[in-house]
Amino acid sequence: MTKDLLWEVGVEEIPARFLPPAIKQMAQLAGDAFAAAGLSYEELHTYATPRRLALAVSGLAEKAADVETEVKGPAKKAAFDEAGQPTRALEGFCRGQGVAVDQLTEKELNGNIYLFARKKSLGRPAMELLPELLLGIVEKLYFPKPMRWGYNTLRFARPIRWLVALFGQEIIDVEFGGVRADRYSRGHRLLGSDHIEIDEPAHYLQLLRENYVIVDQEERREECRRQIDAVAESFGGHVKHDEELLTEVTFLLEYPTALSGHFEEKYLEIPEELVTTPMVDQQRYFPVYDSNGKLMNRFITVRNGDRRYLNIVAEGNEKVLRARLADAEFFYTEDLQDKMDDKVEELSSVVFHEKLGTMRQKVERIVRLSEFIAARLGYSAVELAQTNRAAYLAKADLGSRVVYEFPELQGIIGEYYALAAGEDPVVAQAIREHYLPRFAGDELPESKPGIAVALADKLDSIAGFFAMGMIPSGSQDPYALRRAAAGCANIIIRRDLGLKISEILPYACELLKQDAPDLDWASWEEKAAKVVAFLNQRVENILAEEGVAYDVVNAVNAAAAAAEGNMTGLSKRAHALQNYRSRTQFADLLAAMTRIGNILRSAGTEAAEVQPELFSDASERELFEQIKKEEADAAGCLAADDFEHALDALAALAPYIARFFEAVMVMDKDPALRRNRQALLQRIMAVSSQIGDFGQIVE
Repeated sequence: MTKDLLWEVGVEEIPARFLPPAIKQMAQLAGDAFAAAGLSYEELHTYATPRRLALAVSGLAEKAADVETEVKGPAKKAAFDEAGQPTRALEGFCRGQGVAVDQLTEKELNGNIYLFARKKSLGRPAMELLPELLLGIVEKLYFPKPMRWGYNTLRFARPIRWLVALFGQEIIDVEFGGVRADRYSRGHRLLGSDHIEIDEPAHYLQLLRENYVIVDQEERREECRRQIDAVAESFGGHVKHDEELLTEVTFLLEYPTALSGHFEEKYLEIPEELVTTPMVDQQRYFPVYDSNGKLMNRFITVRNGDRRYLNIVAEGNEKVLRARLADAEFFYTEDLQDKMDDKVEELSSVVFHEKLGTMRQKVERIVRLSEFIAARLGYSAVELAQTNRAAYLAKADLGSRVVYEFPELQGIIGEYYALAAGEDPVVAQAIREHYLPRFAGDELPESKPGIAVALADKLDSIAGFFAMGMIPSGSQDPYALRRAAAGCANIIIRRDLGLKISEILPYACELLKQDAPDLDWASWEEKAAKVVAFLNQRVENILAEEGVAYDVVNAVNAAAAAAEGNMTGLSKRAHALQNYRSRTQFADLLAAMTRIGNILRSAGTEAAEVQPELFSDASERELFEQIKKEEADAAGCLAADDFEHALDALAALAPYIARFFEAVMVMDKDPALRRNRQALLQRIMAVSSQIGDFGQIVE
């Protein structure tokens, strides 16, 4: 027999950002707890509103499953004496397990016969298990900032105000946070009853809905979306749904009602981001756009309540937004009076890091490092000049009034200021782009100056903090170096840049030495290698997201390109090897390269020249001639980053290698023959190692 279960923890309002991870944890903890207790169920759901966390389980077994176990006893030869009577060891085992000798079974283990006792444990009723089980679930929930209240020692997201614990129609006897569970829940704080009797779990969602609470967050989210779209369509607009904002709004309320407001058209004359940022980040409003994608002087918000007095609610929201937009307009207008060059010089009073100097010093490093990168990428004289100017102005907006009020507009507002000051549009674009990508999946710089400045900014920070020994570990990454490294990797790979980080770091080091001479630069070579490895880890993450197998990643990480920090090369090698392993010739190629690698590793000999006059078998000469041919083909392919055709060249050697191994013994007793045959294999390995270590491939 089964019954439905309801476990609702009623609380004071929990911050919206706490709730999505909480319900995910709750589902995992509940599933694990039921499995450990032997309680089967049909479906499990977790719900959250600002005032409640709920677990609803349908078809939960009324009794845990019986468990049958086997307990290993003594070996048969030690269990009976010569007369066939039970020994003291066997008698003690039977007493301990509560079984008779004739109830034991025999099993063979490792060539010996052992006796086993079979024990059956009867499953306990669910009502006996549930109090402890439900407590365990909520006690293990993690919240970023839990709190205590009253004289409680319990720490939870917010104070507990009521509990509902029902198994079928029975109340589960459980207490949490000084509150004893009952069958009474509470509706919307203003619109619903604070004494809702839940007769059984199946009626929970409907009873709460009647009291202005949509418990199911997915239903609540879709209702928000539907209403927002409907309101926007009512005046010919549409909303570009921000899923993160929609999620936050969903968990800020229990009963959504969307409404619109408007603001003065004059604010449409300032930068769009300066209008939408106060709306979204400060007020949680949804901006509205017309059919041409142009921002309208309307917004949509969602209240936690019904449709009564919507005009008053709209007026209140309009008043708040009007004040924020007035501030934004004032800050922007005042900033336009300042010269960007003056703002750059003011950065001399802004500390980037106490050991790495001021922001002005960082700007100078970015200028010189971006020029170095641009030169490596073959930029024209015009592009170099644009890069120089963009790097110099990239941080100018940090001292602006707008960025002080809205830090998230760094770079974005800088582009507007540059255009207003008459700067080259490419320079202005690069100022915006140099912060990109800001997060996983974000857009990448498009302009050449933007690419160079973005890389210079990120690499300067990574190199500087690694030089100080501030290397991210575990979850600790206060300076967002992982994000900076991921940004570098994505830019270099997606834009197909032929950069080697090992060639950039020495210059970055020289620039940093001038501003931070007191750091431990004697160990820089070791730290630079860690920088390269740190960046390569981001490449591994990218490759994993693209579906490249882990052993292929391990294989290409053994190539020289990894030590050089050639991230584009690593990516291309990995994809080529991943694609090639599906070909029929790959098995023979892998077998040949793996055997060659094993022989050379075990031999441990130094590189040697092949001496054709020492060939004693035709297979050696055939292999040598084929090596010379395929070496030339492979060299051209490798130079062009055409790794699939380089693999074709290696695969062409496989039959010759097989005949060579059949005809001769590499580890010949004659030292001269042995060295010469190893030299042949070294020639092959010299080509294959430029792609990766085939010994890492698992087949």
